[in-house]
Amino acid sequence: MISRRAAIQIGCSGMLGVGLPQLFAGRARAAVAAEQIGRSANRPKSVVIVFLTGAASHHDTLDMKPEAPAEVRGEFKAIDTSVPGIQICEHLPRLAARAQRCAIVRSMTHGDNNHLMSTHHVLTGHLQPGAFFDKVASRDDWPSYSAACDYLRPRHDGIPTGVNLPTFLSDRVLTWPGQHAGLLGPRHDPWQITGDPNKPDFRVDSLHLAKGIELGRLEHRQSLLADVNRQQAGMIEASECRRLSDEQQLAFTMLTSSKLTQAFELDREPAEVRDRYGRHTYGQSLLLARRLVQVGVPVVQANMGSVQSWDHHGNIFPMLKRMLPPLDQGVAALIDDLGDLGLLDQTLVVMVGEFGRTPKINAQAGGRDHWGPCFSALFAGGGVQGGQVVGKSDKIGAYPLSSPFSPDDLGATILRQLGVDPASEIRDRQGRPLQLNRGTVMQPLFNGAPS
Repeated sequence: MISRRAAIQIGCSGMLGVGLPQLFAGRARAAVAAEQIGRSANRPKSVVIVFLTGAASHHDTLDMKPEAPAEVRGEFKAIDTSVPGIQICEHLPRLAARAQRCAIVRSMTHGDNNHLMSTHHVLTGHLQPGAFFDKVASRDDWPSYSAACDYLRPRHDGIPTGVNLPTFLSDRVLTWPGQHAGLLGPRHDPWQITGDPNKPDFRVDSLHLAKGIELGRLEHRQSLLADVNRQQAGMIEASECRRLSDEQQLAFTMLTSSKLTQAFELDREPAEVRDRYGRHTYGQSLLLARRLVQVGVPVVQANMGSVQSWDHHGNIFPMLKRMLPPLDQGVAALIDDLGDLGLLDQTLVVMVGEFGRTPKINAQAGGRDHWGPCFSALFAGGGVQGGQVVGKSDKIGAYPLSSPFSPDDLGATILRQLGVDPASEIRDRQGRPLQLNRGTVMQPLFNGAPS
């Protein structure tokens, strides 16, 4: 649940709600352009962001340093992958076996070590406006990728442009920025799912009718609502009333759309498929992400764990021994599944955290601390040329030696995948024009590049 205090911090906008009215506001802007884009014969493209909240250590996952001193290389061994010359952590054997489908970037970089500010940067492709240490989410923030897509390519079919699952990133008074539409306003917020898909009773209440309300009764209520709205024609001339009218219609569309509601019914999947992803929160969240892509959701963010789960200042190796295997299983199954279903070429999978970890293990607690200057990310699908490493870090994984990429570049890459020009103009709540993104598409991912 979101605390009252956290909601007030956001600005009482309703952006944190999981109900339908907050999710589906009216979408009038750029409709004509979006319809023209939608006429393309190609299937709409999607992005699945596998977000390692808290920031997993690149030294102990994708950028092993087996020749470094013990206090840098850590306890884990590097293993060969299916691509000669590429090694990753021994606790990621499934991803190692699928290296021919993946590209690893070992030269991600930015200049910040704060969780909230860095999360905003990675999940929006833009520095947080007015950023300071632990600046919580607000309507001054930059829009998330799904929000920008929704603003520039609005849709009217009841399918959300973005879904974040299975947790909302907040901790008492801190609410992580980058999870919503920010300055674009609540009408473009992605839908926040807060429920464990691995639980037998998992369901999304906002997608189900209230107890005792059958579809016929809901349709009757829609008719009554239409009568009321017609009587309030004068009030509807106000912009906020027009917005609420659109919310009501889209909420109704969603509630009566079996395609979307069935996407959340994981028990429709064969048991062997669910087993392949893993009967744990990571695996079932990624299976749900695949099902949402199938029904046309453009952006799905799957948070691997609750807020800061990968923030291992201490006890790092026992923790990673527990956390890496389910991550490995779930992401590998997602890549396989998308490939088998013919969806991988149209779906970009990105596995990344908000920064890296310090090269040297802290002797007191046996962990690694925050490190923005260098970290790694894994990419698959969406036209990515697999079987390659892009960029290189130095001998201790402290700084990039080649091909440095910022979160702005990551943002440009994701936006292009979604059919959005990174240089597009957006407007804030005061109508002021702003350039969406100033990064450069990470072209070596698609063309190939030396490591």
